[in-house]
Amino acid sequence: MFRGLINDAKSAAVSLVAKYLARASVAVPFIIAVGFAIAAITHLVIDRFGAVTGCWLLAGGFTLIGLVATLLVKHKEQEEEVADQQAQEADTAHVATDAAAQAAVQVPLALVGALLSTPVGPKALVGGAKAALRNLPLVVLLALMALLFWPTEKSEATAEAQDEDDIPPIPEPNGAYRSRGNGFHHEHVG
Repeated sequence: MFRGLINDAKSAAVSLVAKYLARASVAVPFIIAVGFAIAAITHLVIDRFGAVTGCWLLAGGFTLIGLVATLLVKHKEQEEEVADQQAQEADTAHVATDAAAQAAVQVPLALVGALLSTPVGPKALVGGAKAALRNLPLVVLLALMALLFWPTEKSEATAEAQDEDDIPPIPEPNGAYRSRGNGFHHEHVG
């Protein structure tokens, strides 16, 4: 019974990770280009104002950029909180999604319980914990990336569009589901 649920969760996780890794791979050249641009700006400022003054100017500039970014993110988060509060007040019939979220939270605990119930389980758990501790910076980075790219709740327009499209999704051979697009690609069935 749970095997299908676990397989669906695995395929969804794999497709989500693949999607965001593709996005991240596109961003890498831009990040490298920004690094070279900052290096060029550093050389220009140091040539013009000297090493000490140039470094202070760059530090002040990055501090200013950080403050502006912080204010923008804070403003956006406040807008999202207001929108979330309005959405919660308007709609309280999400019992099914709450149950699914609770099940998603309980699945890792159930897997750990199943792992510990076997004779080899505790040894495997200790080995996995040691590997995670050895690679703690990587684990933290992956956790931060997962939090950054965590899917948000669907907007009402997206939920309504999905409700209107009642064709069940067909999984690919690898178990992933293909996205549906905007609905203009469907053929007319008469």
